Amino acid sequence: MKKTPDKYLSPSVHHKYIMEQIKPAMAFDKDEDITTWQRKLRRKVKKLLGDFPSERVALNPVTLWKKEVPLGTIEKVMFTAEPHADVPAYVCLPKNAEPPYTFMICLQGHSTGMHNSIAVQRDDNSKPHEVAGDRDFALGCMERGIAALCIEQRSFGERREQKQENASSQMCHDAVMQALMLGRTLMGERVYDVDRGIDYLLQRGDADPKTIGVMGNSGGGTISLFSAALLPRISFAMPSCYFCTFRDSIMSIYHCADNYIPGLLKEAEMADIMGLFAPKPVVLVAGEHDEIFPIKATRKAFTALRKIYAAADASNRCHLVVGPEGHRFYADLAWPVMLKEINRLRKNKN
Repeated sequence: MKKTPDKYLSPSVHHKYIMEQIKPAMAFDKDEDITTWQRKLRRKVKKLLGDFPSERVALNPVTLWKKEVPLGTIEKVMFTAEPHADVPAYVCLPKNAEPPYTFMICLQGHSTGMHNSIAVQRDDNSKPHEVAGDRDFALGCMERGIAALCIEQRSFGERREQKQENASSQMCHDAVMQALMLGRTLMGERVYDVDRGIDYLLQRGDADPKTIGVMGNSGGGTISLFSAALLPRISFAMPSCYFCTFRDSIMSIYHCADNYIPGLLKEAEMADIMGLFAPKPVVLVAGEHDEIFPIKATRKAFTALRKIYAAADASNRCHLVVGPEGHRFYADLAWPVMLKEINRLRKNKN
């Protein structure tokens, strides 16, 4: 008996064929007014991210502990994003700055959680924890006089699945699938948590509302990018190890399900999504040898993004920083570029 020909049996072959036929319907067109284009695409992206709460519930913030550290003060808090969805977070205030503080919202990726941002153990915050790849984001902020709000993302760290029986070994899988059945996406829920984090900062009263940014690596870079694109109160962004093309990253090799938004590639590529942030400053961080977000495609996407920023008369607000290694953050390369942008914002604000 002859073996079944396998040329067109793999689903990925068919999906690649479909992808090659697609020209995103809402990709940036230099002949279109950029403000009109941003408004239309932002509305479409928000719709694709699924249902958002129609009303904002009370935050009901509580302090869990507070301690002095060499760089300043760290306070662990909890606030409510929506009913039955609480958000643990660290508020990190640098000793070499005064309120109102410039804040960076820090987001860890697929990892043991937000505790990495302050280099302590997840289950015992009194014990130190060694953090690789400059992922101790909050400490990096405090060293530079920037306050940090470190949010625990849904399905990571302390918000990992702990109640469901027979849960998937992939930390985000069950939440992604359940959200889809409910007309939501996990990505949309995570962006909403960032929005509620901004609510919390403004309710505290010690944040400068004009200088609130967002940063994160990998899965944290994902939500940094989408939050910047959709949340108008964010003033600067530093996504790391995510910005690329969808075609060459999440559509080319295995990625966790929380990276996928139904129908998004029919509408826009990643440069278009990041372009919704123009003309605000963005520092994109990448690794020369990142195997899951290939640098060649990242550079290609950055070329497309620069065209959008040029149309917004903000070419000098759009930066790409490439580190010499792989899938990690590069603090010493990225922060000098970001600080120049933050200082410019502070100067213009005054």
